[in-house]
Amino acid sequence: MCGRYVDPDLRGAGLDTSWLKINPIPRRFNVKPTQDVLILAKAEEQPMMARWWLVPSWHQGDLKAWRATTFNARIEEARSKLAFRAVWRHGRCLIPAAGYYEWRGPAGAKQPYFFRSAGNDETLYFAGLASRWQGLLTCTMMTRAANAWVEPIHDRMPVILNLEERAAWLAGSDDPQIGAEAPLCHHPVRPFSTKDEGPELIEPLDGPPPLLL
Repeated sequence: MCGRYVDPDLRGAGLDTSWLKINPIPRRFNVKPTQDVLILAKAEEQPMMARWWLVPSWHQGDLKAWRATTFNARIEEARSKLAFRAVWRHGRCLIPAAGYYEWRGPAGAKQPYFFRSAGNDETLYFAGLASRWQGLLTCTMMTRAANAWVEPIHDRMPVILNLEERAAWLAGSDDPQIGAEAPLCHHPVRPFSTKDEGPELIEPLDGPPPLLL
């Protein structure tokens, strides 16, 4: 499960920011479910803003009445899950990020770790699904079994796509191994709360901050 991540550097990632009309949105280092996030949708990777917690189009109650935990979706199950199957084929999107957090340890003393790309591209592209509910665009982040880079810390990870995989995902790929080989590195960071914010959240406990600013 992935429940916190860091916004990408929009200018550094080479993403088109003209759609924002003013200046790029303030960068966040503690993005949480239910917040609005940047997604890239359709084959042309069109930028849009979506609420990070998918609500299926068929939901009949109000927003607060949707209580299912749908900010993540298991890639192994989403095709057949009631909440996701309607958008499995035609609701594909990407969620760009500079990295994400995962925790390890006993309850009450969990140690957070920051994961980022181990390659040259600082921006990670998570596979996602988007659903429009009563005019509100919502999304979920796909997860998969952890690969060798992540498994020492956690048994799950986001589905992280390279350039070829991004095109395949948006085109409707059903490959359950997509995103399995994403190279990542990680380091421990200081514990933080839901209200904390700022680049200091990604600073290693034992060294200078990574070059993500």
